[in-house]
Amino acid sequence: MSAKSLMVMGTASDVGKSVVVTALCRAFARAGVRVAPFKSQNMSNNSAVCRGGGEIGRAQAVQAEAGGLEPSVDMNPVLLKTESDMTCQVVIRGRARFQMGANDYERYRTEAWPEIVSSYSNLARDFELIVIEGAGGAAEINLRHRDIVNWKIAEIADAPVLLVADIDKGGVFASIVGTIELLAPDERRRVKGVLINKFRGDVRLLESGLRFLEQRTGVPILGVLPWQEHLGLPQEDAAMLDGTSKSAEKKPLTIGVIHLPCISNYTDFEALESEPDVAVHYLSDPGTAHRLDVLIIPGTKSTVADLKWLRRGGWEDFLARHRRAGGWIIGVCGGYQMLGRRIVDTDGVESDTPETVGLGLLEIETTFQSEKITDRIRAIHLPTNAPISGYEIHSGRIIGVPESRALFRLMHRDAGVVDEFEGIRSDDARVIGTSIHGVFDSADFRRNFLNEIRIAKGLVPLESSERIDTDANRRAAFDRIANALERCVDLSRIAKLANIAL
Repeated sequence: MSAKSLMVMGTASDVGKSVVVTALCRAFARAGVRVAPFKSQNMSNNSAVCRGGGEIGRAQAVQAEAGGLEPSVDMNPVLLKTESDMTCQVVIRGRARFQMGANDYERYRTEAWPEIVSSYSNLARDFELIVIEGAGGAAEINLRHRDIVNWKIAEIADAPVLLVADIDKGGVFASIVGTIELLAPDERRRVKGVLINKFRGDVRLLESGLRFLEQRTGVPILGVLPWQEHLGLPQEDAAMLDGTSKSAEKKPLTIGVIHLPCISNYTDFEALESEPDVAVHYLSDPGTAHRLDVLIIPGTKSTVADLKWLRRGGWEDFLARHRRAGGWIIGVCGGYQMLGRRIVDTDGVESDTPETVGLGLLEIETTFQSEKITDRIRAIHLPTNAPISGYEIHSGRIIGVPESRALFRLMHRDAGVVDEFEGIRSDDARVIGTSIHGVFDSADFRRNFLNEIRIAKGLVPLESSERIDTDANRRAAFDRIANALERCVDLSRIAKLANIAL
């Protein structure tokens, strides 16, 4: 291994580790450093597909993009995808391996650890600097003997550690002092600086507290990062979606996304949130869903379990009323599978229910197979000939899509050129299903779809000049958070910690 390393840990979950790593990757890349992100183990149902297939956590894909790189399975060799409170699917180097319960840790570690070490070594051969993201809190003392994502990684990478703390939630001084106090001596010696994140107000008000922290812990405070209202980055944690609206003002078009318990890849709808005429609401309770133009059933890691939840909560009746009223219904991946007549899983790939009756809004069936499809695709939207690109992550195979109702024609997968029909629409084109994630990122398809709704409502279509350039927005977001970091933190000082010359 030849790359230098720098590790970002936190005092807790959701303190902003992923954003700090993204900002560091962008800042170092702009300074001419060949930098790559790494997180040995991520737990998220919001994943991304790498070139050649294989899925990794969305955060590491975003961090790679911030550094000007194609995402690679080496950047996140282990991904845990939650299926229930007690089980998760283990994805190693991009491929699903097995379902893990509470008593399967030894098997998990035996299979995962060599791949983690190998992946880090691969990156270290090709880059000057690896920016490593930890998980949870740095002082998880009950998990120390099982650690494969925090201090064990810092040790094999010989990485200096930056500790990130969130001041917005309160208790930041206790969280910093308490975390450092609970570290073993060897761990404490690795902590070279603290970043206080999400601060609102005049930083001068913190000066006495910062001096106290440095005197008490012996660790320098390297910077205080500001609260940033709109990051413009794909978010990894779906917890913040519940009951929220992504638009505070009234818009002509209203879209509801059902917040399923095991929702996955909800970033599929971020491009819709950016449109000037669209309000997007994430809803768990149909009682809070009022006048919607479109109702979306998103992807899920547990299709059958979430379909049962949907029925228990009254969503099936709401869908029927919404359909009778002429509203649009869209199912993406697992949501698409729910819209069909039945879901067959005789091998127990995703559930212990061999056959489940679907919602019956589309004339398709789903059969689960053990091998998961993970592909990036390019296609055309058949009704408009608009180009689209996206990715597929699913074990269910859709049966019964007639050519006359197909929504897309796939032209390319990771393995090469293809000619396949994908997706389906109802006779009136108001019920739509597709396995393609990220389809709304394609500007022409997105605006054509929204204009179809506008016309049906008697509104004038928006012209192409009003479309959103999502790629440009993403690049601007990377620069924005990197600029915020560099205004508050001396990047050369951080580079020196990692023995990198700027």
